[in-house]
Amino acid sequence: MVEMADIRPGDSVYDLGCGDGRIVIAAAKEQKIKAVGVDIDPERVAESRENVRAAGLESSVEIRQADVFDLDLSGADVVFLYLTPRLNARLMPQLRKLKPGARIISYEFDMGAAKPVELDREKFDRYGEQRIYKWIVPWEESDAAGWDIFRMTP
Repeated sequence: MVEMADIRPGDSVYDLGCGDGRIVIAAAKEQKIKAVGVDIDPERVAESRENVRAAGLESSVEIRQADVFDLDLSGADVVFLYLTPRLNARLMPQLRKLKPGARIISYEFDMGAAKPVELDREKFDRYGEQRIYKWIVPWEESDAAGWDIFRMTP
């Protein structure tokens, strides 16, 4: 995901639904940038803060406990998502406000009618194929939404 994001020096990176913080930690280590992880679950926030501390990246990575729908993402160059399709779709109005050229990377779930510029399907573990989507702002919209785990048809 970090490689697909094409992170550059000085980029502002956010991970929404950061879980244990692994993506912001990897981005800060590999690309030497500052990153913000956001999660609503206090247990995940505590876990990710501990992982950031253990990695020695407290000066590069900030972990916030917040609702992703209350964030100002206007300064973000890269936004990572690991949210359900419905949450991704709810975020689209916020993500549309990102500056042109900003990259959005989503693990496993699409953003409805937003056409990705890249889709990587790989077997990352023993549980089968996973997908990583990439969009660049502004994205192109298709006439038909993609597959949704809550529906049986596209």
